[in-house]
Amino acid sequence: MKKVTGIGGIFFKTPDPEKTKEWYAKHLGIIPDSDGYISFYWREKDDPETVGFTAWSPFRDDTKYFEPSQSPFMMNFRVDNLDALLEQLKAEGVQVVGEVEECDYGRFGWIIDPDGIKIELWEPPKGGKE
Repeated sequence: MKKVTGIGGIFFKTPDPEKTKEWYAKHLGIIPDSDGYISFYWREKDDPETVGFTAWSPFRDDTKYFEPSQSPFMMNFRVDNLDALLEQLKAEGVQVVGEVEECDYGRFGWIIDPDGIKIELWEPPKGGKE
């Protein structure tokens, strides 16, 4: 089974996310969209009609979203089949945290790596609506 298909996003903690976004916009040209999100869009190699994106997002340093990890960052990986992958990881002894969550932009699950870093697994919705 193919486990990870790409990087869905990079998330990190900072005391002032808006100030951090402004710095990146000014110095590196990374401009948030009208809703304040930053996405890098690309096309699937094997299906150029399908557009995907990689998210980049600073979080407040007091966020609980990364828990139980104490790490200042969290990676998000795109996956094809979240349920099958989570079952496989459980069988391999990997710590799975929380319950699978579903929303308009996909399904999410979480694991903890050997260094205690929380990893978000994202199954985008089928049909390219990401």
